[in-house]
Amino acid sequence: MKKEIIVHTHTQSYPITIGKLTTLNFQEKKVLLVTSKNIATLYLHYVLPLIEAQSVHTCIIDDSETHKNMQTIEEILAAAFQHKLHRNALMVALGGGVVTDMVGFASGIFQRGIDFISIPTTLLGMVDASVGGKCGVNNAYGKNLIGLFHQPKQVFIDTMFLRTLPERELHAGVAEIIKIFACFDYVLLQDFSMRDLEIHITQSIHLKAYIVGQDEQERRGLRALLNYGHTFGHAIELEGGFHEFLHGEAVSMGIVMANRLSVKLGILSPDVEEFLCALLQRIGLPTHYKIKNIDSFYNSFFYDKKSLDSKLHFVLLESRESIKATIHNDIDKALIYEVLHEFT
Repeated sequence: MKKEIIVHTHTQSYPITIGKLTTLNFQEKKVLLVTSKNIATLYLHYVLPLIEAQSVHTCIIDDSETHKNMQTIEEILAAAFQHKLHRNALMVALGGGVVTDMVGFASGIFQRGIDFISIPTTLLGMVDASVGGKCGVNNAYGKNLIGLFHQPKQVFIDTMFLRTLPERELHAGVAEIIKIFACFDYVLLQDFSMRDLEIHITQSIHLKAYIVGQDEQERRGLRALLNYGHTFGHAIELEGGFHEFLHGEAVSMGIVMANRLSVKLGILSPDVEEFLCALLQRIGLPTHYKIKNIDSFYNSFFYDKKSLDSKLHFVLLESRESIKATIHNDIDKALIYEVLHEFT
């Protein structure tokens, strides 16, 4: 049975449909479907016949983090111009978080913005990238530093796509579910099980839909809490050249590093720290990163989108009254370095 979750933002509302993918009726629209080489091989023959439109064109891109850049955006835009897309056309993102981010970005700047829909094929794409309209690419300075907010018109979640997802990528997506539960509904982690993954996907999407509806562009601080583990995680990705670890793996290690800082600040119980580390390990996620260069690792924090006012802002978990995420700034540099030295 299909489920539908509506995301209500100040700019628009759109449905997230969870269930088996069926006919997609786009009437008289021109459609540019963007996907990766691997997903094209696995699923293009399945998805293309479901699309009813004036015409359907495809654009095949590389979807690794190292290709999440302006050059790939130019490839998508070139395909849109070559196939004579217009303001009433539609882009379709078929793929994981990287494809989703880039199609959202490309559609947001093509002719000052056209519609796009998302059909995520990875767990990370389903619970994170496809919900909320954050679209961006990487550059030499860091992760997702170039981008915009551009909400999709619709999202289709079909867990059938997860059947061919490599185990490592599946686990990486679970890191994002653990992140959002830890920040906004910690009790959901008490009985967390991979056997209940489809239930956890729906729970996670419900939470994120609510957060996006309350704070679409991170202006009230609520949505910024979703960056728990990400300040450290993005530094890990940057130091590894965006190819050493999957995003969710970096977030997992980032959560552990953030929790270490919280414990040193006296705002998080060591029991909670140990529970989360054990849970991440039980899922099969990495929990210890060896920093290559502490100074450059620390300096990369200043390129984080929450820290562009020249002050470091960390999203940290606390357990003083209840377990929740909060934003902290002006943390003593010596204490941050003390934490970093534990990961060398």
